[in-house]
Amino acid sequence: MSASPLLGLGIKSMAANYAALQTTGHNISNANVRGYSRQQVELVTAQGQFTGAGFFGRGVDVATVTRSHNAFLTSESIRASSLASLDGARQEKLLRLETLFATGEAGLGYAVSSFVNTMADLASRPADSATRQVVLSRAGDMATRFAEAGQALDQIQDAVSSDLRTSVSTINQLARSIAVANDQIAGLQGAGQPANDLLDERDRLVAELSQHLQVSTIAAPDGTLGVFIGGGQRLVLGKEAAQMAVRPDPTDPRRVAVGMVNGPEVNLLEASSLGGGMAAGLLRFQNTDLLDGRNLIGRMAAEVALAVNQQQQRGLSLKGANPAPALFSLGTPQAQPNSNNARDASGAVIGTVRLSYTGEPGALKASDYELRADVDNPGNWVVTRLIGGQPSTDPADRQSFSGTSTRFQGIDIDFSAAPPQPGDRFVLQTVGRAASNMQLLLGDVRDLAAASPLAAAAGPGSSGSGNTGTLQVGALTMTTAPPPFGAQVETLVFTRLVPAEDGFDYRVTSSLGGGSQLWNPGQTLVGDNGYQLQVSGVPGDGDSLIVSPTPATALATNNGNATALLALRDAGLIEGQTVAEGYGQALAEIGARVQSGESTASISAAVAQRAENARASQSGVNLDEEAARLIQYQQAYQASAKILQVAQSLFDTLLQTAAGR
Repeated sequence: MSASPLLGLGIKSMAANYAALQTTGHNISNANVRGYSRQQVELVTAQGQFTGAGFFGRGVDVATVTRSHNAFLTSESIRASSLASLDGARQEKLLRLETLFATGEAGLGYAVSSFVNTMADLASRPADSATRQVVLSRAGDMATRFAEAGQALDQIQDAVSSDLRTSVSTINQLARSIAVANDQIAGLQGAGQPANDLLDERDRLVAELSQHLQVSTIAAPDGTLGVFIGGGQRLVLGKEAAQMAVRPDPTDPRRVAVGMVNGPEVNLLEASSLGGGMAAGLLRFQNTDLLDGRNLIGRMAAEVALAVNQQQQRGLSLKGANPAPALFSLGTPQAQPNSNNARDASGAVIGTVRLSYTGEPGALKASDYELRADVDNPGNWVVTRLIGGQPSTDPADRQSFSGTSTRFQGIDIDFSAAPPQPGDRFVLQTVGRAASNMQLLLGDVRDLAAASPLAAAAGPGSSGSGNTGTLQVGALTMTTAPPPFGAQVETLVFTRLVPAEDGFDYRVTSSLGGGSQLWNPGQTLVGDNGYQLQVSGVPGDGDSLIVSPTPATALATNNGNATALLALRDAGLIEGQTVAEGYGQALAEIGARVQSGESTASISAAVAQRAENARASQSGVNLDEEAARLIQYQQAYQASAKILQVAQSLFDTLLQTAAGR
C-alpha cells in the first residue's frame, strides 16, 4: 500500500494552513492602515477519490482570498465624510471672519462711537484747536479700522482662493491615481482572483477624494470604477481621468469658481452641484458668508462716511469754505459685467453701468444686486437684490424700469453712456468695496465744519419790542447745501389760529415767500433756506424768529453743525437703526452663523465617525480575533506537519520491509 495519498493530504493541509497564517499575519500588519479591509482565506474540501470501499478524502484546497467589504457601508462612510469636510472647511473660515466683528474697544462700532462722541467736545469748544485735532485723530482711527477690515476681507478671499487651488490640485492627483488603480485592477481581472490590496487602495483613494469633493461611483464589469461629481460630471472612467481647474467667477473676477477642463475651455460648475467636500465648503463660504460679511462692513462704512460727509459739507469751516470739504473718501460702488457679456472686436465689454450713492440715510442694503433684461417686460431692465447669492423673492427687492437710469435702495444706476446689450448681465456691488478704500481726507483742523451757515434768534414780535410768548430757539440743522454768505434773512411769524385749523394751533409764515406751514408747539420747523429748526415753548400771537446767515466773525463760536454731526450718533443710518444698533445686529448675524456652523460641523463629524465605525466593524481588523485565529492556524499547521511525519514514518517502514526481502 502506498503512503503517497497521506503525504498529499499533509502537504495540502500544510499549504492551506500556511496560507491562512500568511493572511492572518497580513491582517495584523495592516490593522492600523486606514481603509484596509480584513482578508480571509477561503478553503474548500478537495474532491474525494472513489474506491471499491468508498470515497477517500484528498484533503483541502485554497479557493481564494476574500476581503470583508460592505459596499453600502463604504458608500455611507464616504458620503458622511464628504459632508463633514464641507462643514469643517466652512467653519474654519467662519471663525476667521468672526475676528473682524470684534466687540469692545477692538470693534468697528466702538471706533465709530468714539469718533461721533468727539463732536460733543467740538460743540462745546468749536474754536479749540486741540479739540479739533482729537476729532481728526478719531476720524483717522475709524477710517483706518474700516480700511484694515476691508483688507482683512481681501486676505480671507485670497486664502479661500489659495485653498481651492490646492484642493483642486489634490483632486486631480487623486483622480489620476484612481485611473491608474483602475487600469491595474482591470489587467488582473483575467487572473480570476480579486486584487484585494489594489481594491482597498482604490477605495482609500475614493475616500480621500470625497474629502475634497462629493463623489458617486459606478462599478463596471471589467472591475474598474467610474467616479462622477457635480450631478453626473465624469471625473474618472476606466483608466481615463478628467481634470478640474480654478477660474475667476464670471460674475466677479475677485472670486473664484471651479470647473471641468474640456480641451482649451473650462466648463464651470455650479457651487451648489458639488454637494460636499472641502471645495464645496470653501465655495459656500466665499459666495455667502464672506460676501455677506463684506457687505455688512461696507454698508456700515458707507452709511457713516456718507452721512458725515453730507453734514460736514452743510456746515462752514474756520476757513469759511462753502461748502466745506468732505471728511472721508470711500470705495465706489462697482458694476461687474458677466464674462459672457457682449464685447467689441478688441474684446472690451460694450455695455457699461455707472453707480453712485444717492445719500439717502439708511437706504443702503448689505447686499449685491443683479441687473439684467426683464424677460416679463421686453425692452425693460430689472434690478434685483441678491440674498445669499440668490435673487430675492420679495417684490420690494425688485424693480423693473425703462430708459437708461433708475434709483433703487440708495443707489443711482445709469448706463446712458454705453447701454448694455440684450442678454448682458451685471452684478452691482454697491457697498462691498466701500470699507477697503476708506481714508481721512482732512489734515487741517480748520477744515472741520463746526459752524452752521445759518443762525436763528428771537425776532422783534408783532409789537416790535420783542416776543410775548415763551418761544425759545433750539438746534438748527441744515438739510441741504449751505447758502452762500449774504443770503437773505428769513423771518418766521407765528399766527395763532382761533379756532384751530385741522388740529393745528399756529400758522408759520416765511418772509421769503415760500408759503406757510401749520404748526403745533414742540414740532420741527422746516425753513425755506434748507434747514430744520427745533423750538420749545409756546409763542404768542405775532411772535417771530429770525434766521440769518452766520457772519464770518462768528465762525469760531457757532456750533450748529457740530451739534448736527453729534446727532448722527442717534440717527437711523443702518436701515432705521443707529450705528451701534446696526453693528450689534451684524455681530449677532455673524455670531449666529459661527454658532450654527460649529454645531453643524460637530454633528456632521460625529455622523461621519459613526459611519466609519460601522464600516470598520465589518471590514476592519480585530486584533483579538486575529490573535485567536493565529493560534488556531498554528495548531492546524502543526497537526498537518504531524501527518507528514506519520506518512514519512510509514514510507520508511515500507522501504525497510522491501529491503528486508
